[in-house]
Amino acid sequence: MKTAITTLLLCLSLFTALAQESDYDEIEKTVSYYLDGGTNNDFETLKKAFHETATMKFIRNGEYKEVNALEFFKNAVKPGPKQNRKTHISYINVSGNVASAKLQIDYETFSFIDYMNLIKIDDEWKVVSKIFYRKQN
Repeated sequence: MKTAITTLLLCLSLFTALAQESDYDEIEKTVSYYLDGGTNNDFETLKKAFHETATMKFIRNGEYKEVNALEFFKNAVKPGPKQNRKTHISYINVSGNVASAKLQIDYETFSFIDYMNLIKIDDEWKVVSKIFYRKQN
């Protein structure tokens, strides 16, 4: 009996670990749509990362701005040569059906530090909000 209970508990622990790993991988895939789409000037790829109502909040010229993320990127991302930049996922933190990710996008003279909030909606991770900071290098 003890062996059966131990085996059951072990299986449940393994299942939980695999589920968390799967969510982590799915979140990494979602934020990679954003990073790869931006790097390759590909709005269709980038938009896969965002929920249609996702917001983007930031400070520009000392003034607070809040915009719909997809509308912003639809106007900003135009087909063209690949961007000369490096991207990095600093961390992904998952708690049930919500998560956050910190990303860094390095250009020659500045970097963007992005904080993404994600929610698992209908078994799919989507960015629902983004805040960012532009740092001079």
